[in-house]
Amino acid sequence: MNRYTAVYKSILALAIVFALFAFTGSLTNTAKSTPKKKIVSVLKSNIDAKVEDVYNALQSNQFELPNQTCFCEALKGFYTLQEKGIVKSNILTLVDFSLSSNLKRLWVIDLSSNLILLQTLVAHGRNTGEEFANTFSNTPESFKSSLGFYVTGEVYKGKHGISLKLDGLDKGLNDNARDRAVVLHGADYVSESFIKNHKRLGRSQGCPAVPVEYVSEIITMIKGQSCLYIYHPSNIKSKENNLIS
Repeated sequence: MNRYTAVYKSILALAIVFALFAFTGSLTNTAKSTPKKKIVSVLKSNIDAKVEDVYNALQSNQFELPNQTCFCEALKGFYTLQEKGIVKSNILTLVDFSLSSNLKRLWVIDLSSNLILLQTLVAHGRNTGEEFANTFSNTPESFKSSLGFYVTGEVYKGKHGISLKLDGLDKGLNDNARDRAVVLHGADYVSESFIKNHKRLGRSQGCPAVPVEYVSEIITMIKGQSCLYIYHPSNIKSKENNLIS
């Protein structure tokens, strides 16, 4: 073997080793990254499937079913809050502000039995819109409704009678709820007769006000750190990422 042949073979051997090393490293990196993506994808698929199964299993109890998109957003957030220990009850209250205020757009749902317990009217803030809710705020004295997730607080008697305090759980979206005195209470302007006389439901100062005849029943159902979710399609984002921990 002459000197040039030996040098050529040495260079070729080094090139093969380098190529094998690079290829092996690429396989290793792929092996490390691919399972993580698959795990995240599988987890999302499992949650979406679970939420869809719950919706399909809902017992209407002679009430109308809520919109599926609205319900699914609410349930995903509910699971997150339950996992964090913020929500202690299996009752989910859902408010769909994409609907006319003349429609019954509040649902109380027992997730233990997948049963709708109640469906009724609910008011939005007077500066949030007329018949339809379209602008929202977390600012004090705005007299607007705030969207997002809440946990129910203390029961008390105030100027509207029996009422229920709410703590907003979405940073920057509704976390001023307690300071703004946004509570669930009854109001005379939340009634079919008001709609008949004024062509729309009455409006609050930002509170989710309900019919006087149902307020005690609703508060009894949802008190004790249950989840209340106020939905509107203008706030389409991943709610779980903004929830207060």
